[in-house]
Amino acid sequence: VLPFPSQVVYNRVGKCGSRTVVLLLRILSEKHGFNLVTSDIHNKTRLTKNEQMELIKNISTAEQPYLFTRHVHFLNFSRFGGDQPVYINIIRDPVSRFLSNYFFRRFGDWRGEQNHMIRTPNMRQEERYLDINVCILENYPECSNPRLFYIIPYFCGQHPRCREPGEWALERAKLNVNENFLLVGILEELEDVLLLLERFLPHYFKDVLSIYKNPEHRKLGNLTVTVKKTVPSPEAIQILYQRMRYEYEFYYYVKEQFHLLKRKFGLKSHISKPSPRPEFFIPSPLETEEPIDDEEEDDEKWLEDIYKR
Repeated sequence: VLPFPSQVVYNRVGKCGSRTVVLLLRILSEKHGFNLVTSDIHNKTRLTKNEQMELIKNISTAEQPYLFTRHVHFLNFSRFGGDQPVYINIIRDPVSRFLSNYFFRRFGDWRGEQNHMIRTPNMRQEERYLDINVCILENYPECSNPRLFYIIPYFCGQHPRCREPGEWALERAKLNVNENFLLVGILEELEDVLLLLERFLPHYFKDVLSIYKNPEHRKLGNLTVTVKKTVPSPEAIQILYQRMRYEYEFYYYVKEQFHLLKRKFGLKSHISKPSPRPEFFIPSPLETEEPIDDEEEDDEKWLEDIYKR
């Protein structure tokens, strides 16, 4: 048994900075000698029971220490008799994620103007150039539920109800965050996410921030920025907020937990202005403004407790 978590799963949420993190992981796996296990399947997040069993078997038999990454909804390893790995993930503001995906599917990123044609070869021209406001205001399928219910299933899991917008999926996702995820970070505060990953999983993430800040790596990262993005009208954005109310409740819950974790480890938030928050949501989460010096609990013991879950 290795003296650190030797089975890590990053079930990355689409358009939440995962390509940037995977670029970092490729460098880190060579630097630190862990097994980075990736998948060629990018668009199958929901699995049958047999597919779940097969994937869990394949992951569990990988050479340790490993970090497995794929766009896939949460898998319960213990349900199929496997050892539950340490999970990590990153999410972002739901409307920002949706808009990034909407334009990425149509126009790709700076890596090449033709990438989107390869990614969505069957998209009709009138669909490709569909105005985002028309899509939202006229309730096209792409801009309404259940398509907008996207982030929560990654944490809720493979149960069919996890894909139904509602309280059941929301509460189950929160429970899994608390019980199975070592860290769920916020893309808007990526440097702090990387700092905490380096603290919690040094065998995998040691020196990650210095690599991330390297100008050469920044050049690579900039190539994955979606092009031709436009901002919808305020009316359209408000409609998106209404349709994504469960996604926002989950996002703010995760953000609050993330800020509490930062506060616990003495990280100060450098957020100049909070994001706009629709009036129907829960009160603003605690903001981390100053480091805490009088924390009594031993940080290393806290990490050991997390690892034993």
